[in-house]
Parts: sequence; structure tokens; C-alpha cells
Amino acid sequence: QVQLVEAGGGLVQAGGSLRLSCVGSGRTSDIYRMGWFRQAPGKERAFVAAITWRGGSINYADSVKGRFTISRDNAKNTVYLQMNSLKPEDTAVYYCAGTRRNYVFGPTNYDYWGQGTQVTVSS
Repeated sequence: QVQLVEAGGGLVQAGGSLRLSCVGSGRTSDIYRMGWFRQAPGKERAFVAAITWRGGSINYADSVKGRFTISRDNAKNTVYLQMNSLKPEDTAVYYCAGTRRNYVFGPTNYDYWGQGTQVTVSS
């Protein structure tokens, strides 16, 4: 089993920045790709960004390209999401997730989930 714990959420003004982190423990060697998803009230969980654990292949949702950066530190079993130029529409609970398979976008393809961290962007 794999356990994922997110940190770094909070309240920020529009235009500001936050960095989320996700620390993995347990059988992290099982993970092929790590992703970040977000869920706003009344909306479905949506893909934000993903990175392969070993090769570093990266994908972003169009809505965050140029503003968010995903990275990893294998030695620390940690994935980061640097969020710059935040907008009120970025407000959501952000989840990190891991998949053992070569999938990227769909949340149902991810096997492990963190508890989520709230990000609120005020206008």
C-alpha cells in the first residue's frame, strides 16, 4: 500500500503563489505516475498536472499551463505543485494521486489518493 499526504494549501490573493507538496510512504516503488487533481464545490474532480516518477514526463491541463509547475524529488518521495499567478477560479480542494499504470488524465485511473488540501484564492 501507498500513503500520500498533501500540505501547503491556504488562502492567497489573486496573483499570488502557493506551493503544494505530497509526500509518499509505503510501496512508492509501485507508482508509475503522480498527479494533481482539484475539485471545486459542485464540480467534478479535474486533472491539473502529472509527472512520471522516474522519467519525468510531464502533462498539464490547459487551464494551468504557464502558471503551475509540477516537479518531484525522488530521494524525498515528494511531488510538488508550484502555483503562480493564482486566480479565483483556481479555488478548490487539491488532491495528489498515484497510479501504477501508464495513464495520465482520468481520476478513476489513479490507485492512491491523499486527503486533499484546500486552496482558496480571493479576488
